[in-house]
Amino acid sequence: MKRLIKKTKGVVKGAPSGFVISLMVHAAAFLLAGMLVVFTVHQKEEKKFVPPKPVERPKMKLKKPKVKVKKTAKPKSTTRIVTKVKRASMPDIQLPEMSGMTDGIVGGIGGFEIIPDLEQVTLFGGGQTIGNDFKGTFYDFKRDRRGSPVPTGREGFVQELKEFIRKGWKTSQLARYYRSPRKLYATAFAVPPVHSSLAPAAFGEEDTIGYLWAAHYKGQLVHYEDIKFRFWGLGDDIMAIRVDGKEVLIANYPSEDAQIFTSIWDSNDNDSRKYWLGDHYSVVGDWIELKAGEALPMEVLIGETPGGLFQAMLCVEVEGVEYPRNDMLNGPTLPIFKTETLSEDLVDKIHSDLYPGDATVTNGPVFRDYAPKQVANSAAGSSPLEPELEEVSESNNGMRIWTSSSGKTIEGKFVARVAGQALLSNSKGKQVKVPVEQLSSEDRTFIGLADPPDFDIKFSKTTEQVMPPAQSPLNAGERPYQMFDFIFEASVRKKGTSVYKYELSVDYYAFAEEVDGDNYKLVDHQASSFVPSPENKETHSFSGEEVRIGQVAVRASAPLRGTKYGGFLVTLTDERGRIIQHKTSHEWLFEDLDKLIKIPVGKHFDKELNRVGPPRPGPADRPDWF
Repeated sequence: MKRLIKKTKGVVKGAPSGFVISLMVHAAAFLLAGMLVVFTVHQKEEKKFVPPKPVERPKMKLKKPKVKVKKTAKPKSTTRIVTKVKRASMPDIQLPEMSGMTDGIVGGIGGFEIIPDLEQVTLFGGGQTIGNDFKGTFYDFKRDRRGSPVPTGREGFVQELKEFIRKGWKTSQLARYYRSPRKLYATAFAVPPVHSSLAPAAFGEEDTIGYLWAAHYKGQLVHYEDIKFRFWGLGDDIMAIRVDGKEVLIANYPSEDAQIFTSIWDSNDNDSRKYWLGDHYSVVGDWIELKAGEALPMEVLIGETPGGLFQAMLCVEVEGVEYPRNDMLNGPTLPIFKTETLSEDLVDKIHSDLYPGDATVTNGPVFRDYAPKQVANSAAGSSPLEPELEEVSESNNGMRIWTSSSGKTIEGKFVARVAGQALLSNSKGKQVKVPVEQLSSEDRTFIGLADPPDFDIKFSKTTEQVMPPAQSPLNAGERPYQMFDFIFEASVRKKGTSVYKYELSVDYYAFAEEVDGDNYKLVDHQASSFVPSPENKETHSFSGEEVRIGQVAVRASAPLRGTKYGGFLVTLTDERGRIIQHKTSHEWLFEDLDKLIKIPVGKHFDKELNRVGPPRPGPADRPDWF
């Protein structure tokens, strides 16, 4: 019998198509599920951050500044002064830039710039940008980009700067030379005649000798209203200004090196090289017209060739404005160029070496896109924090209520403590004795503070002479230089055997005397506190950081200018805010302590403790050939 075989049209022989398709669908589903299971199994569980338990740390006890009330060693009960200080809010902090690898190699630090010192105030700029300033970069032409010495000579240095200007101020032209990682932000270019080593030191290159260096600044030139003006200036040795891609002033010191720049730009004004500015004649620039609020790119190049003396003074003449004339050849006293109202700290630094009449620091236009406020200089951090005085009355004429341990009370005034007895005087003048141990805890504390023991107060100083900056091989002249680093220390020791278990605050003030003036300068102020105890042997001592005091002359033929050590004041203040004892080299410091505590460190003051500016250079500081 012939077997009949039915032909199938399915995918698999011997199975219907529908069954096979169903089987495939189920297989795919199982496969997908398996994949999901595998993925789920192998997926790493996200780790959750579990914060550690808080660690208890000792908190610093903030002390309010105290104002003296009584000058006697053992003050009587009277109205005391409590001080409150308005604290200045901290400005927004700019994070340091993260430079690329190339920048890191050039700066000598792998990829990172140095964190700026936000409190730094130098003639070459500050450590933090405020927005409307010029960012400065320092170049040392004596080293390559990695910091190794290179044989750059005087002629090569000047030629490099000329090519930098001629080829459009491209920083790639200077890429093979060492570039400091620290940036400075300048709101003015007002460097009077100073030692050339100050520039590398300002950029954090204290070990760099002050010759064959340059600094390049970039920013914007803008004014809040239409203005037509021109720059006047002088650089010793190099100063060039470019605005909107065009040189508007090259004001180099008149030497053979500077002559090669005249092919790029030269002044054709009749007043150029006619009037004195710093240590030579100033150069007059091209007129510039600014439209209100329209910013133009601006660059400034300064540099020093042989070392020794350096300056970079950039002033402004506004069209149509009459300026006062100075005693030096009857030249105009022009305002310095600035993009912000200068702080008192910076004004003092400039005035210290700026000849009176050469330029004004606080007058003139401020180049920014908004009108200045009609207020006095009040840049953040420049004014001292003055305490508010709040009177707190303890009692009437020293009378108070005394309470015994049994609850009995008596009204009287504390007179003295004699052999464990508190001698009190009532309103009728009658004196009574009460055993101290029978008084309340509050009364015993009052007696302990009102009748403190004597303390031995000492103030000492250590000094170390500072060697003058290394001399440039291109400049044989040396300036007189007498500089010392001081470390001051105050120590206090309780005398006698009586117990004193209350906290004491110790403050010391150290000041210097001007050698070229009649005033003084506060150079250090430190404060510390302690409680006399057997553990510290009832003694306490503390010191501050190094303080540099000394004198220097602008040139060999000029007189020394600066300060020398002057004296000190140490005060001992109890928990009530009363000064119970002091020691000083000059009693007038203590007599006007309420004024002294308002003077910031680094500021000058007169004998009446009034703030004054630093002494200014005089005719003897001018070049002897003039």
